[in-house]
Amino acid sequence: MPNQGCDRDSSLVEVSANSFHWGWFEWFCLWFPPGWLILFNRHWQHYRPDPDGWKGFEYILFLIPGGFYIAFLLRWLRLGRRSPRPEGNLQPDLVYQAAFRDEILAPIVQHYFRAELQPHPLMVKQPPAIVVMNHAGMCFPWDFLGLATVLSQTQGWIGQPVAHPIFFDHPWLRWWLPNGWAQVMGAVRAEKQSLEAAIAQRTLLLYAPEGWRGLIKGQKKRYQLETFDPSFIRLSARYQVPILPVVCLGNEALHPWAINLHKVAKRLGLPLFPLSPLIPLFILFPSMGVWVARSRLRYIVQAPYCPWLEQPPTSLQKRSIAYQHAEKVRERLQQVLDRLLQAGRN
Repeated sequence: MPNQGCDRDSSLVEVSANSFHWGWFEWFCLWFPPGWLILFNRHWQHYRPDPDGWKGFEYILFLIPGGFYIAFLLRWLRLGRRSPRPEGNLQPDLVYQAAFRDEILAPIVQHYFRAELQPHPLMVKQPPAIVVMNHAGMCFPWDFLGLATVLSQTQGWIGQPVAHPIFFDHPWLRWWLPNGWAQVMGAVRAEKQSLEAAIAQRTLLLYAPEGWRGLIKGQKKRYQLETFDPSFIRLSARYQVPILPVVCLGNEALHPWAINLHKVAKRLGLPLFPLSPLIPLFILFPSMGVWVARSRLRYIVQAPYCPWLEQPPTSLQKRSIAYQHAEKVRERLQQVLDRLLQAGRN
């Protein structure tokens, strides 16, 4: 299971005694796109100290066209004309993860995405496992947040998503999400050392083998899986951890009709910069950065795959051999996707 060194300090997070409750304002934020960022930050501040975070009067400005820029300026001045300071030595906090999952993610996943999980009769009974899934949407990774939520609700599993270092280090995110949010939520850096440390602790890794290639492919390549990085095969073989493939339907519609402006993204130091009919709204309401279009998310679990049963684990450390097995998993998921899409059209 996830980090045994996770912070369980009940003085910091007392969920049972002081849980976050939904009132009319929270439901308003759920159905008004600029309000999602308010939910994220207010929930964090309900449980954790956040001296550099947003304040109540600044939240109200989020809801006004162009008001985010005024709120940003006020916060910048309030902080002494500096950026929010990153917190040091933050650790995954299982108690806060449970609170955020049950009190923020679950209502969004249930009422907005109407997510459902279709288990497989042969799926693993408990972690460790590496869950691999098609990733898309050109937006905040709601397909994986939804998967983590439904796995927790239906199987009682605590998944740790593998995240690009941008979610930990990029200075822009310090202005949107609470400082240290990715670390506290148990995200694992997409780096070899971090991945191996997580697997060694027998966790449930949520992994997107397409990487950014899947996220930025856009409308023209909907449900066409990009090349899978073979690192998950080598990781599975080295620690003899089963791979649990999952097909997601609906994630391609999270940011419809979007294309990636590669040159702009590169100049800004970002992995992607989407352009779509929603961008004018985002310019008026930058707090919509964590919002996505409404889409029904369906997760169809496939039979586990154990590559070390087909070849010796040592040979699977060779990139060429690992790539062959990764391609086998990709083809398998593509076939399932094609079959489901054809059935839907019929």
